[in-house]
Amino acid sequence: MTDPGRNVLFVVMDTVRKDHLTPYGYDRPTTPGLDEFAAEARVYDNAVAQAPWTLPSHASMFTGLYPSDHKATQEDPYLPEEIGTLAQSVSDAGYATACYSSNAWITPYTRLTAGFDSQDNFFEVMPGDFLSGTLADLWQKVNDSPRLRKVANRLVELGNDVHEYLADGEGADSKTPKVVDQTIEFMDANEEFFAFVNLMDAHLPVFPPEEYREEFAPGVDPTEVCQNSKEYNSGARDISDEEFEDIRGLYDAEIRHIDAQLTRLFEWMQENGKWEDTTVVVCADHGELHGEHGLYGHEFCIYDPLVNVPLIVKDPDLESGREERTVELLDLYHTVLDATDAQALGEPFDETRSLLSADYREFADGEYGFVEYHRPVVELKQLETKAREAGITLAEDSRYYSRMRAARRTDGKYIRNERIADEAYRVDSDPGETDPVSPDEDEVVAEVEATLAAFEDRYGGDWDSMDVDGDGLDAMSDDAKARLQDLGYVE
Repeated sequence: MTDPGRNVLFVVMDTVRKDHLTPYGYDRPTTPGLDEFAAEARVYDNAVAQAPWTLPSHASMFTGLYPSDHKATQEDPYLPEEIGTLAQSVSDAGYATACYSSNAWITPYTRLTAGFDSQDNFFEVMPGDFLSGTLADLWQKVNDSPRLRKVANRLVELGNDVHEYLADGEGADSKTPKVVDQTIEFMDANEEFFAFVNLMDAHLPVFPPEEYREEFAPGVDPTEVCQNSKEYNSGARDISDEEFEDIRGLYDAEIRHIDAQLTRLFEWMQENGKWEDTTVVVCADHGELHGEHGLYGHEFCIYDPLVNVPLIVKDPDLESGREERTVELLDLYHTVLDATDAQALGEPFDETRSLLSADYREFADGEYGFVEYHRPVVELKQLETKAREAGITLAEDSRYYSRMRAARRTDGKYIRNERIADEAYRVDSDPGETDPVSPDEDEVVAEVEATLAAFEDRYGGDWDSMDVDGDGLDAMSDDAKARLQDLGYVE
């Protein structure tokens, strides 16, 4: 365990895939600042996210639990009250805690911000009193009642719609500079701190600042490329190789913008005595697909571009260099507890899951990372809408309706699918996951499948469909119904 009292900066680059960062060998200069950071940090090549999208991935980092245990998925989009969070533990240890994010899922309404004393989140940056007042009370009510989950699903869909509205082509402004400013002010005002930031720039839709757009996507108009992944995934819109190349250029420009702002934050810390003794974590919660496997975005699959994520950590007790062993993002919960010497209020601290421990990953199946993907209720509704508008019928026995689980180690990966055939790959020789192999023909894949089966036995192997009767509106107050009517969710 480290010396007590370490400060922590925890940065999530939302939707940033590993192979678009220069510390991981990318041939475009997207992240010169992270390159410098990586030189004094530990770079993890096989970090596995516990889910391919924001809510369950963050919930695992904040609780040290797999999605089946913390339950925060689109099927039930709320972290239960009885589960203690990392921020609550660190705050209870006397640290000032802050969360700065414009991600629609990281809000009090999903309870991911529990324990953060200071926060600026998606709902707080809305114009006027949009999504305030009665809706805050309504959110908890709809998530506490199975009869109201249909309404919850409609409400969380708003996050994607509003993000797209605010980030349209009319001079969309990034929230990242403000997030960095807030983080600097917070650090400057506190001796002992835990600062968490989520940077959303690389998430669709992408409208990078002009200076970076000209460098990485010269001549590309963001309003002329497909910015809605559901249009492509539903079959309602085709995207050529050339258009995907333009999309990747815009994506790289956004990553370059993130890197510039992180560099500004790191330089301030170095100049103001906040760097040397601070544990700094930089990772992504998930990645993004740009046409690989015929998919766009980060839904409906758990391939490596989504779940083998970047992770770079600096700590005075952590030797710099590269790490080839499998790590899991949920281990960051234990790592921060270790760095701050905080007592866990939720999942007990496990030294073998702290990146700072000499005994790290010294447990059964420690060479494996596990992923869980529950049915993407919100994205599925949007996908069905795009398909219906184009006269397309989606097959229910398809990946769009399928829950998924995976076990991954550095040489092999097995994906259990609910409604389509399972998939297995030798990721050591086939990193693109394009050549499926059978457990009957490959010993590595057979071992990974057996380990996944044991994981499923521990965490519940059956996928029971969520059963929701009625819309639950009768249980709502008149004020809550009026607020939903104002937002257009009920007649």
